[in-house]
Amino acid sequence: MFGADTVLSNIKLEVQTRDRIALVGRNGAGKSTLLKIIAGEMSHDGGEIMKPKDVTIGYLAQNTGLETSSPIWDEMLTVFTDLRNMERELRRLEQEMGREEVFSNESRYNKLLAEYDRLQQTYKDRGGYQYEADTRSILSGLGFPAETHQTLISTLSGGQKTRLALGKMLLIKPDLLILDEPTNHLDIETLTWLEQYLQGYPGAILIVSHDRYFLDKVVTQVYEISNTQSRRFTGNYSKYLEQKAAFYEQEMKRYEKQQEEVAKLQDFVQRNIARASTTKRAQSRRKQLERMELMDRPAGDEKAASFHFDIDRQSGNDVLKVRDVSIGYHGAPVIEHISMSLTRGDSVALVGPNGIGKSTLLKSIIDKLELLHGTISFGSNVSLGYYDQEQANLTSAKRVLNEMWDEFPLHPEKDIRTLLGNFLFSGDDVLKPVSSLSGGEKARVALAKLMMQKSNLLILDEPTNHLDLSSKEILENALIDFPGTLLFVSHDRYFINRVATKVMELSADGAVEYLGDYDYYVAKKAEMLERAQLEEQNAPIVQAKAPAEKQSYQEEKERKKLERQRSRKIEEIETAIMELEEQIAALEELLCQPEVFQDYEQVQKITEEKQQLQTQLESQMEQWEELHA
Repeated sequence: MFGADTVLSNIKLEVQTRDRIALVGRNGAGKSTLLKIIAGEMSHDGGEIMKPKDVTIGYLAQNTGLETSSPIWDEMLTVFTDLRNMERELRRLEQEMGREEVFSNESRYNKLLAEYDRLQQTYKDRGGYQYEADTRSILSGLGFPAETHQTLISTLSGGQKTRLALGKMLLIKPDLLILDEPTNHLDIETLTWLEQYLQGYPGAILIVSHDRYFLDKVVTQVYEISNTQSRRFTGNYSKYLEQKAAFYEQEMKRYEKQQEEVAKLQDFVQRNIARASTTKRAQSRRKQLERMELMDRPAGDEKAASFHFDIDRQSGNDVLKVRDVSIGYHGAPVIEHISMSLTRGDSVALVGPNGIGKSTLLKSIIDKLELLHGTISFGSNVSLGYYDQEQANLTSAKRVLNEMWDEFPLHPEKDIRTLLGNFLFSGDDVLKPVSSLSGGEKARVALAKLMMQKSNLLILDEPTNHLDLSSKEILENALIDFPGTLLFVSHDRYFINRVATKVMELSADGAVEYLGDYDYYVAKKAEMLERAQLEEQNAPIVQAKAPAEKQSYQEEKERKKLERQRSRKIEEIETAIMELEEQIAALEELLCQPEVFQDYEQVQKITEEKQQLQTQLESQMEQWEELHA
């Protein structure tokens, strides 16, 4: 409870080994509170949490970032302090056993060897030969290649610190991994990596996330928190939506059937209770009514925002043309040579890595930024509406009502209040200052203003940020029914799948259009990559000089070829590293065998071989780091 308000009551949740569970519900439903209670970071007023003593729980709260001045690599390796201490002890024991005076003392040697054998087995069982490779893999997946590993964490952005906190938690590998909005600050490439990693995670996972595509890929159970209660559904997020709708429909039919039966019984009692010939039957029906366990009317979704986008007038067929545009700040280009066009009814998603210039392009289109090169032109009768992901256009000193009314002064106050009510601002909520609103509330105010404009071209920058799952679905439905044209940037792949009819990918080479939704875009990219690899394998050797006009193409092709060669070399080195580590481990096990450790010459020979392999391993590691740099 918070104050006098009950946030959660009679919650039942069970987590088994390797479960993949999502907690869903509205903002404020109590999802984060429940995670904190399970993690032991918050007390509860009633009930009990049963957990075996040896089960470890790792909890990562929203926007939790590492705060340290250590380099990235050193901070990650603090997870493995015990293993690194074991390494030092193993090296010490090896040196001790290699001394002639120890070897000649059989009792002392056997004692050291037994200790070495026990420690080495523990080291191996706990992943001693794998932890550095795991650390490199996780850092790379989260967007920290080898050349960044010596960067001081204190110099990084908040989003980078949050990603490192996630990486450290993944390296700890608790039995139950509790993640509250882990997809914040991740681009699509990193999200894809995290999905694949979590699918193979050895422990159980409990997640709160607004990324429905992510939930579809990762979870196999969904617990819905609604009206302070919980309900379990089997399957991923999409299955949960289907089951929830079917369950509501089934419960409503049962309720309506019972209500019809009650009405008939009540009618019979009223008509027949006073007549002597039928009074006994009427009394029997009344007792039947009294014994009935009456159902409550099934609770539908809690109150949700309700809106749709209309237009004042239709635009011409040609809506927007972008020709050979270069964009940037203070004369420095962020991205160049962008060309694209929108026709009436298009719904185009702009995708690309973080920092490529997606939001910058939108700001250039709406003339908030001056073009460095090229032209942008609009078709006839185009009226423009823009949604800013930062809601920077909201005036924080105003009240919510005035924020809307000042922009649309010809509308009666009653209409403005009704509109705000549709966006969940009721009663005194409309008198709150904008500065006091949460991110989700500001997003709803910005969407309400956008709806009032009735523009036929909507340009949206991350419109689903700060919205809960229910609000996202309502926004999607409104945009699907929108009779105008859409251009938007979003990291929400589920949203892109539902809304987009085209995907425009921005890269250092410009813009490439894909005619379909996000899944089509991903499949097409994979197909193109596979085709390019096949062509490279089957391509004839290029003879003579390429013509001058094809020189840049050949240079680009050569660059890509070298990049592929580099990737293959990295894979070869990683394989060699793994083989060397296995050979070293085999030699260390060999040293533990009685017939070997009793032979001083053989011990010397194996130790020398092991040192040579260790030198080779260090050389391969240096090459691996150079190639990544």
